[in-house]
Amino acid sequence: MTEAEFIAALRRLPLHPGARGLVDDSAVIDAAPLVITTDTLVEGVHFLPTDPPGDVAWKLVATNLSDLAAKGAAVEGVLLNYPLGDSDWDTAFLAGLDAVLTRYAARLIGGDTISLRGARVLTLTALGRDAPAPARDGARAGDMLWVTGTIGDAGLGLRIAMGEAGPEALRDAYRRPLPRLVEGRALAPVVQAMMDVSDGVLIDARRMAQASGVAVTIDLDAIPLSPAARAFGGEDRPARLAAATAGDDYELLFALAPDRTPPVPATRIGRFGAGQGLTLTDAKGPVPLPRHLGFQHGGRD
Repeated sequence: MTEAEFIAALRRLPLHPGARGLVDDSAVIDAAPLVITTDTLVEGVHFLPTDPPGDVAWKLVATNLSDLAAKGAAVEGVLLNYPLGDSDWDTAFLAGLDAVLTRYAARLIGGDTISLRGARVLTLTALGRDAPAPARDGARAGDMLWVTGTIGDAGLGLRIAMGEAGPEALRDAYRRPLPRLVEGRALAPVVQAMMDVSDGVLIDARRMAQASGVAVTIDLDAIPLSPAARAFGGEDRPARLAAATAGDDYELLFALAPDRTPPVPATRIGRFGAGQGLTLTDAKGPVPLPRHLGFQHGGRD
């Protein structure tokens, strides 16, 4: 069973209204009012066994805070489930955890610890407050598709973390992503729909379009690449496709009415229209969709 099939099966179970039909990465509980999100990182799937423990801690927290950013939430705190194992690894992990919590004014609420058996499986739950909480399914035909920051740095950074020579800035983009909390707070009150880019711009844009019941067209030439990415990975069509499908960017992807300008720096990369599905274009014309649009557990997208 793929991730998509499993989630579809979950949607047939009794769901809390705050689950929003399981089309979002976060639940919104009106009675609290809190935004709650959780993510799990698995050694060998989401991080390399050779990644420094402090960087793994940073990424674990940052990926969760990125989900809060997509809801425009202020960080309330986090809960950690942690497998105790090698003492040196645990100590270095705690140092990284302290650094990321301090950086984003997050507080540890609690969690659970177990004994390590096999590969490390790390789970963190983040709570946010004061959130406008835009949903993923609010895009409408005619809306523009925007993204903050640059895309593809983390994908190139993974290659460097695996041993390829390249800029440390790209490697750090993979190991220590920077959640867009400030931008999310500014964007949330004005966007039609918003989510973070975790699995790749193409697959995440298609998910937003599917949830909204519309089609989306993306201009591949408009995908913003950093100077380091252009120098290391190139900027031709294959390089841009690789950037748009690599994932781990943790930028904010959002739909905005065509007469509005985002209140933070962002790049317009496409538009929504009537119909369904994802279409790619560039200066040369239509671009065939790649076989894989991005990362998905189960191997199919």
